[in-house]
Amino acid sequence: MARKYFGTDGIRGLTNTKPMTAEMAMRIGMAAGAHFRRGDHRHRVVIGKDTRLSGYMLENAMVAGFTSVGMDVVLVGPMPTPAVAMLTHSMRADMGVMISASHNPFHDNGIKLFGPDGYKLSDADELAIEALIDSDEIELSAPGDIGRAKRIEDARGRYIHFAKATFPENLRLDGMKLVLDCANGAAYNVAPAALWELGAEVIAIGVMPDGKNINDRVGSTAPQLLSETVVASGAQIGIALDGDADRLIVVDEAGRVIDGDQLMATIAASWARAGRLKGGGLVATVMSNLGLERHLSAQGLGLVRTAVGDRHVLEKMRTSGYNVGGEQSGHIILSDYATTGDGLVAALQVLAEVQRAGAPASEVLHRFDPLPQLLKNVRFAGGKPLDDPRVRDVVAGVEAELAGRGRLVLRASGTEPVIRVMAEGDDAGHVEQVVDRICDAVRQAAA
Repeated sequence: MARKYFGTDGIRGLTNTKPMTAEMAMRIGMAAGAHFRRGDHRHRVVIGKDTRLSGYMLENAMVAGFTSVGMDVVLVGPMPTPAVAMLTHSMRADMGVMISASHNPFHDNGIKLFGPDGYKLSDADELAIEALIDSDEIELSAPGDIGRAKRIEDARGRYIHFAKATFPENLRLDGMKLVLDCANGAAYNVAPAALWELGAEVIAIGVMPDGKNINDRVGSTAPQLLSETVVASGAQIGIALDGDADRLIVVDEAGRVIDGDQLMATIAASWARAGRLKGGGLVATVMSNLGLERHLSAQGLGLVRTAVGDRHVLEKMRTSGYNVGGEQSGHIILSDYATTGDGLVAALQVLAEVQRAGAPASEVLHRFDPLPQLLKNVRFAGGKPLDDPRVRDVVAGVEAELAGRGRLVLRASGTEPVIRVMAEGDDAGHVEQVVDRICDAVRQAAA
């Protein structure tokens, strides 16, 4: 069944326009609260947010919605998405909410929902909530049963303690000078504290949120300032999180960006060496570089690919018994510790490996040479150009040319009329040529 409100990662949009209005946030709270109201116990929901100006508006609207159906609300303020997932489970809440649009600009916002186990909701739960949002059948609580809301002050301390506990007991970060970019987002308070308490000398940037500067030329999607600060300060490594801190990008001592593929390869090798890597490899998406796959294969490890989205990665990890997975963009899921991507926890595993090696980050974290990879988007007016026989013929020819030497990935955007064409291979010129051929075929079919 097609979704009306939920996308691949919750409900998201431009604030004060549908669906991201205060009225809709209240309806989501009412619907989700009614859906998860099971049994006669006092029901509880944990609500966190990032640092966007609109977070105040949506938070208060959701409190009204949840309390109106008899749910008590625990407010934790600005906290990383993985912290909200962790607190939902550890506090035995019936559900959790993160108000965030991740790496988007401040004027967007979103609502992510978690079940009592700390995992993102199933398709069935989301569809049931969508049906309630548009219905008139939500049962409001009697006046004496309306929920209460309270703000807890120890949420930051709980998450800092949790994150530090994932770092190897026999290691410290003493003597390591690092730059940490928190994107003026949800981790601006907890991440610097955790790293400092583990012994690091922390130069923090992106830790002055004003409601409008989240992800603004800082964070994992804009690492230039991080790179410049690492080089200028003589730091050994740089860590960049995104607005809700579920994504990680690293820069080495020379300011060079190290993406999620290299970081997953580093963690997988470390865990395999320690005998704790499950599944015989890791899970990544179709966008991860072929160089990663070849690198893992040379070590006797496998790579299982999924559709784009950390949701698909996590689903495969859970069904097939893997404990390391993620995306090239830096969503890294370590299921021994977390139910979703956690930038700080992943960073701690990377820092542990650098500290153990006693070598520069450029040596420790550069695990393989990526193959030339090119991604282009083709906009079309309507129809399904990928089903056109002319496009299929060109695609078949390209796949034959790349067989054994590269990969081709075609996918339609789920939010706009765009076909994404990605190819990679040993020869950069050939990769560009085949991508252009397919883009031309799509344009002709859509004309």
